[in-house]
Amino acid sequence: MNNQTKAYIYAGLTILFWSTVATAFKIALAEQSIYQILLVASLSSLFVLGISLIISGKYKLILNSSKREMLYSAGMGFLNPFFYYLILFKAYDNLPAQVAQPLNLIWPIIIVIISIPLLKQRVELKSFIALFVSFAGIILVSSQGGGRFFKTEQIPFMLLAVSTSIIWSFYWIMNVRDKRDESTKLFLGFFFACIFLLVGSFFIDNPFPSGIKQWSVSIYIGFFEMGLAFLFWLKALQLTKSTDKISNLIFIFPFISLIFIHYFLGEAIHMTTLYGLLLVVAGIFLQKTNFRKRKNVS
Repeated sequence: MNNQTKAYIYAGLTILFWSTVATAFKIALAEQSIYQILLVASLSSLFVLGISLIISGKYKLILNSSKREMLYSAGMGFLNPFFYYLILFKAYDNLPAQVAQPLNLIWPIIIVIISIPLLKQRVELKSFIALFVSFAGIILVSSQGGGRFFKTEQIPFMLLAVSTSIIWSFYWIMNVRDKRDESTKLFLGFFFACIFLLVGSFFIDNPFPSGIKQWSVSIYIGFFEMGLAFLFWLKALQLTKSTDKISNLIFIFPFISLIFIHYFLGEAIHMTTLYGLLLVVAGIFLQKTNFRKRKNVS
């Protein structure tokens, strides 16, 4: 088996994991609090990432980290997973899964927009067109079938879902500036997030789930959405001959996710959700496409 085939396998597993995320979130939120899910999921992810560091021998990088790097990781851990997932779970708790997920998907375009002031980057016209296309998709998704174009009581939670893309964008930009090993940075971020959550648990009634089912769903989220998915995606990018061959596969998972949402959550998938999701993905794809490069090649 060659490296490119292995890359597709790792990417395929990652997409499968991501496709079940929205469904797992809703199942978990039906029987336990947001804090319980995030605490158990973060601890589970920390365990996965820790085992990975031990196997790869990269744990030595953590032992050699400076105080400044530790403080930076603490700040990153507060931003994600602590703050990011608290807001994301709140949005999922109050919105249909088929609405919350697309609203959380637009971060690749948000990154480009906020890179203007933060990274002093020049942004092409296509980025603003891509933002408009994805925004049109968000409007369609939010209409939930178009009967009542917006459900007024859900608007605050729709804004929360969109804000998670902004939070992730800031996290991504800060992460790019940090030149340390990716898996090491992620482990330290989760390590400090777990500390924040464990300290906070002293002020929360029943911070841990009470039943086996609740524990298992939260552990699943931590293992597969927060832990293994990242490691497998990173492995796929390392093995592939062309990053584009792998990164473009990410557009598949939102549509597979709708299948899980329909059959496991019982949500009737609106045509406006499908069309809106197509526009959201089209906007992201437009942003990623290098038209000049393709023109020169042809």
